[in-house]
Amino acid sequence: MNDKDSNERSASDPVEPIAAPEEANGEIQSGRLAGKSLWAAIAIVAFPVLLQQLMAAFVGLVDKILAGHLDPDIVVTALDGVGVGSYVGWLIGIAMSGLGIGGQAIIARSMGSGQVGQGEQALGHALILSTVWGVLCGAVMWLLADQLALYGGLNPEATTFSNQYVRTFAVAMPFFGVMMVGAMWMHGAGETMKPFLIAVVVNIVNVIFSWMLSGADISMGEAVLTNPFSFDLEVLGIALGSAIGMGVGALLTLLVLARGIKDLRLHPVHLVPKLGMSWRVIRIGIPNFFEGLAMWIANIFVLGFIGTIAGRASQAAFAAESGQDSGELAMAGEVLQGAHIIAVQWEAFSFLPGFAIGVAAGAVAGQYLGAGNAAMAKKAVWACVMLGVILMGLIGIGFIIWGRGLTSIISTEELHLDVVPKLLVICGATQVFFAASMVVRQALRGTGDTTWVFIITVVSSYGIRLPAAWFLGVYLDWGLPGIWFALCGELGIRAMLFMARFINGGWAKKAI
Repeated sequence: MNDKDSNERSASDPVEPIAAPEEANGEIQSGRLAGKSLWAAIAIVAFPVLLQQLMAAFVGLVDKILAGHLDPDIVVTALDGVGVGSYVGWLIGIAMSGLGIGGQAIIARSMGSGQVGQGEQALGHALILSTVWGVLCGAVMWLLADQLALYGGLNPEATTFSNQYVRTFAVAMPFFGVMMVGAMWMHGAGETMKPFLIAVVVNIVNVIFSWMLSGADISMGEAVLTNPFSFDLEVLGIALGSAIGMGVGALLTLLVLARGIKDLRLHPVHLVPKLGMSWRVIRIGIPNFFEGLAMWIANIFVLGFIGTIAGRASQAAFAAESGQDSGELAMAGEVLQGAHIIAVQWEAFSFLPGFAIGVAAGAVAGQYLGAGNAAMAKKAVWACVMLGVILMGLIGIGFIIWGRGLTSIISTEELHLDVVPKLLVICGATQVFFAASMVVRQALRGTGDTTWVFIITVVSSYGIRLPAAWFLGVYLDWGLPGIWFALCGELGIRAMLFMARFINGGWAKKAI
């Protein structure tokens, strides 16, 4: 089937499995990666995705920085509330990535085989599904906001901040879904620059509106940037600024897809759901969604472990004599949720190279599989693993050396400065394992092997991660560092499991 025939397919035409045409000769047939060398294809996908993810990470970082620069009387409770509330942002990403990975895998195969029409059908179907799914998931998060704060062991003031953050994000969830899933579709086609540019605009909008509405004054050493606006909505203002940014990002994503990228465009006729294509998108995405949901639930358990440690230590501190130093007070539970989320925020930056290179591995390998070239698909993944290990290993060294300085960017509370650097040392020492795990996981997802990714994640999370976190952090009373030893150590085991699946090679034979 040539490109013209593919583009003229009706949405009502039967959907056939994607297979490489005889004339492909193992070469990618359409999209931005057609005719490119392996390393050029990896760079075309990975570099803009890295920049895009950097922009996305800055949205969360800005939220934490602004919360850390609110009125000193509420900084600790604001960061605790935003920290617990941030878990909803993770759930949003999980809920949407299932549909996104389904469309991305189909689009990647269609680009490799030259069957562009099937990719465009997947694009339209995933857009409608993501909008409906976003509304449903947003409603669930609104209703569960109180329970999330209670489970995190927050005091009444921090609970108010957490609820404001969660419910504002819940309302914006459909916008985030369109923006995130739209970017994943473009990644599958090899187009990564436009999602990056959209992310830049989203960041600018987020910074401006979150700062305006929060009322936070930003201190930079001796200099202070005084907020001239009188909204003073505090955490609610921070969340509203992020939501406005998501709305702008969704609108720009729709405009880009409507205008089209190379060999892929959103056609109105494909917005009418057809059972065959909808099921293909959902079938690939279901294991990915449940994999992400399993990870999220596991980390909600971790949130509860931290709450248990905080409650136990706070009772001990209350009964103890005065004169404890800042570290002892921190470990007594006064700032554990805030310290945890600051470390998680910086850890998120270490994800960026691994995630970007993993997206490249999935997109490039998926397109080579569509072209019938499994050998090049495997070579692409190995090249990406090597690159990810080098880059994330260097970031890990930075965490070990500059942990206190990184912490001070978000908060100058001495309690945070004492605890967070210890967590970053643990995180930094395990970055190479995290890199291998992330790149291979993204590669397997991008090629449609989502069922095995789900199985490995569930077994590792519930068989190793949670028992180890409880044993070290709660039972042995090692506190928050004990939990981080467990979390980071489990990543090494998970990396070996993903690598075993990749070496097995079953992912390269999977039909989607």
